[in-house]
Amino acid sequence: MRAILIREHGEPSSLVIEDVSTPVVGDDEVLIDVQAIGVNYPDLLVIGGQYQILPPRPFSPGKDAAGVVAAVGKYVTSCKPGDRVVAQVEYGAYAEQLVARGVNCFVLPESMPYTEAAAMGLVYQTAYFALVERGQFRSGETVMVTGAGGGVGLAAVQIAKALGATVLAGVRKENHAQLARESGADYIINLGVDNLHEEIRRQVHAVTNGRGADVVLDPLGGDVFDGSLRAMAWRGRMVVIGFAAGRIPTIKANYLLVKNIAVSGIQWSDYRERDPAWVRRVQDELFQLYTEGKIKAHVMQAFPMEQFAEALSLVKKGEVNGKVVLTTNSGKPQGK
Repeated sequence: MRAILIREHGEPSSLVIEDVSTPVVGDDEVLIDVQAIGVNYPDLLVIGGQYQILPPRPFSPGKDAAGVVAAVGKYVTSCKPGDRVVAQVEYGAYAEQLVARGVNCFVLPESMPYTEAAAMGLVYQTAYFALVERGQFRSGETVMVTGAGGGVGLAAVQIAKALGATVLAGVRKENHAQLARESGADYIINLGVDNLHEEIRRQVHAVTNGRGADVVLDPLGGDVFDGSLRAMAWRGRMVVIGFAAGRIPTIKANYLLVKNIAVSGIQWSDYRERDPAWVRRVQDELFQLYTEGKIKAHVMQAFPMEQFAEALSLVKKGEVNGKVVLTTNSGKPQGK
């Protein structure tokens, strides 16, 4: 089978597709003939050697993939050969076949295509845990999502709206704003203006009668984080998801004290490793919301696996609306 391998960390264009042996399946593992691969911002960090978890090289990047179960270990109960599944892994998804732990494999709803399943893996799980577990969201609250045109941000907009929030979507581009509106955002916060330190608070207060946002989900960091911190309501909760804007912000602890606000972070892979049963409960709820038509991944484009560098380049430039995915030619039927 073919796989995209990291032999040396660097730019995506430095990677090549190689022929490798089919992975060996352990007793608690599943072998998947991959049909679609999720492309995520952390993949860029892994490829560049900047991510917090880097296995020995060579290895394949990629944290989620969807396909058909080819074989299962003797202790696996989550799926069987022939099932359509999505798998969530730390690395290895950029390949035509993937071995994943059985506890991290989830049988797809009949109506969900492989491309949407791959696009809904990491980002929807991250958005849900950020909103509900770390953000302690309660129905009826106001939620602001920055980077709302990207994968995690758009997922958070959809999930928050489905769970009963008034949603403020922070975006820089009009096409991202339109997509956020189509996904349920009630108001758009323009992040493409000068003086974000003041402007974010002004815009948020204008649409919340001066109250601010109860929950802020921020995958961007930088000046957007600084401005969003000032736009929070009394007893508001901010969740740090990432730093796609480049700068890792700092927080003055006295500001948290005088404003009665809280800031937490999320590293979703810890939930996958420490409590897979919890992740499965969340995945079941996400599948239910999908089946009910309340959430749906926006796949901007599906690239053949050979065009992985082009797909990753769009992610790096911030030019993706929703998600991009890779598809394989592993011999199984596409579509559903």
